[in-house]
Amino acid sequence: MRKRCSAAMLIVPTVFLACAVEARPAQAAGPAIAAAPGNDRAVKASAFGFDAIDSTRALQAAIDSGAAKVVIDNVGKPWIVDPITLASDQEVFFEKGTEVLARKGSFKGTSDSLFRAHLKRNITLTGYGATLRMRRDDYAGPPYKKGEWRHVLDLRSCSNVRIQGLTLAESGGDGIYLGTAARNVPNKDIHIKDVVCDKNYRQGISVINAENLLVEDCVLSNTAGTAPAAGIDFEPNAAGERLVRCTMRRCVSRNNAGGGYLLAIPGLSAASSPVSLCFERCRSTEDQRAAVLIHTGNTLEKAVRGSIEFSDCVFEGSTGPGILISNKPDGGCRLRFLRCSLLDVATGRRERAPILLTDNNDSTQPVGGVEFADCLIRDHGERKPMTLVEMAGGVGLKGIAGNLVIETGKGRASVTITEKLLADWIPVTALKAIPRMSLSGITLKPILEQSSAKPAAMAFARLRQTARLVLYATQGDEVHFRVRHMPFAKYSGHTIPLVVVSPSGRTIQRVGLPWKEDTEIRFRAPATGVYRVAADPGLNFVQVASSSHPMSLNGEEGPIHFLGTRGEFYFWVPPGTTQFGVRVCGEGLAEGVKAALVDPRGKVVEERDDVAEMRQFEVVRPAGSPGEVWNLRLSKPTRLTMEDHFVDLRGIPPLLSASREGLLGIVKSQ
Repeated sequence: MRKRCSAAMLIVPTVFLACAVEARPAQAAGPAIAAAPGNDRAVKASAFGFDAIDSTRALQAAIDSGAAKVVIDNVGKPWIVDPITLASDQEVFFEKGTEVLARKGSFKGTSDSLFRAHLKRNITLTGYGATLRMRRDDYAGPPYKKGEWRHVLDLRSCSNVRIQGLTLAESGGDGIYLGTAARNVPNKDIHIKDVVCDKNYRQGISVINAENLLVEDCVLSNTAGTAPAAGIDFEPNAAGERLVRCTMRRCVSRNNAGGGYLLAIPGLSAASSPVSLCFERCRSTEDQRAAVLIHTGNTLEKAVRGSIEFSDCVFEGSTGPGILISNKPDGGCRLRFLRCSLLDVATGRRERAPILLTDNNDSTQPVGGVEFADCLIRDHGERKPMTLVEMAGGVGLKGIAGNLVIETGKGRASVTITEKLLADWIPVTALKAIPRMSLSGITLKPILEQSSAKPAAMAFARLRQTARLVLYATQGDEVHFRVRHMPFAKYSGHTIPLVVVSPSGRTIQRVGLPWKEDTEIRFRAPATGVYRVAADPGLNFVQVASSSHPMSLNGEEGPIHFLGTRGEFYFWVPPGTTQFGVRVCGEGLAEGVKAALVDPRGKVVEERDDVAEMRQFEVVRPAGSPGEVWNLRLSKPTRLTMEDHFVDLRGIPPLLSASREGLLGIVKSQ
């Protein structure tokens, strides 16, 4: 007997809960109810009027009428509307052939959605043969401000919702968005059935916060525009959000630019409600990035608990791997694949395996906790069925178990996954363990006299996700620097905070960095010492365009994250240092960097090209060695794309400067 998800995961109420009907304007309800003979609680939208140019007022009035059922009738032309707000305790029925279309020139707000319901309950949307359509291409340029939140259906913190039969197309965001309107209030008891989400901009469906979710017999296709661009994306934003008893059954994800079934859940942690997700008899066909992509946190504190299960699913023809498991530790949630088939996947890069495991720069636990049971891999290339891309360097694998059926041009064989087999498939690179130096309790000072220290251009350094910098100033100095907050690819952006902290640890500046603009920061130094600067540009990047004082990049909290940065950086090796390491890596898949380590005499000690996975330049020095200035040259790799890449200094102050004059050295320990 085939194993199925527990009944508790599959039951989604289809009967409305007993609750009070919200008050509606009586003057609107009266005429409409009269216009619907035989049902004194049903209305037809056309009874409120129909305007071929703009029917917003009529459609909204029908919904606000207080009727238990609103029929949006097929009048032979689209219902052209501005954003519509749904009501609690109501069924909206779309007649076959009906189209509701976003009005051209409207939806200027970045979060304007075709239909929205926040903190609502007991809603049914039924529309077999009906279409809700937006104008995705219009939102891509002026006069529209770029955004990824113009959804067809925007549901936040709602309960007892049923969506069935509709086609949701060409949004400026997602076909369906299940988000949060009130803290700790998930969408609860949601049933989505026989729905088609086609040609949406960001996702077919996004699930941010849900409990008791059932998605069945749906098609999620042709998503393209901005990342993640998946068929469906489960991606909580905060640890208090939930993915509890979420089930997909007999769904198809097809030809999505970012992949099929994406579980991006590093926003959850060990303190979050354990996840419970089940995928039954689902299919991915010709999705691009990966058919299935699962990403979690990888520390004891950040790894969410619970279970994720795929049973009897088929993943076919993806450009990327059939299954990509990123940063999931053995001690995190349990992940199982039962009787799944991976058919001719990873077609875009033959050197990659059908099943790809990766860690992250910040991973501390072995990747694993994955079981495969009777899973078929059909692959006609000469490659391993499973591989690991190492970003942390040596955390390794643990808890990979089960069996696979491997079918190649030479035949079919069943293999049991053992430690010995994994060692053959995936030889783990163990980097020499050199700890990252903490700057806590350390006094830093320029290694050159302050009078000779001149600002060096840092604009060539594009910093992504986290930007941490330091500068040295004397009490009374007028400090000013200019920061650019710039876009990358098609990612949306917004104003982000930049914080300046004095040597005493007090925040002395907090300013906003508008997107696509330069911002100048000015202050008079209240004390002599090191000032810390921090900003988090996310998927976009920041640059320091100019500065009155030399600045250094600070990798104390983790690897410095660059975006397409080519140039020469300097770092200080303190006197008496006997060993240090410089770790360099690309994004781990198709993105890399060329790096060269240069000694104080200008000699290239070691050089590596096309560095995608973590590599470490290791230097051993004699005892009593003097303090020295070394440098690191970053350049374009020969074969790989140069986008995301990382530098991590070990055993020495984790500071990179664009000039010798900007280098800071250790004065003493406090």
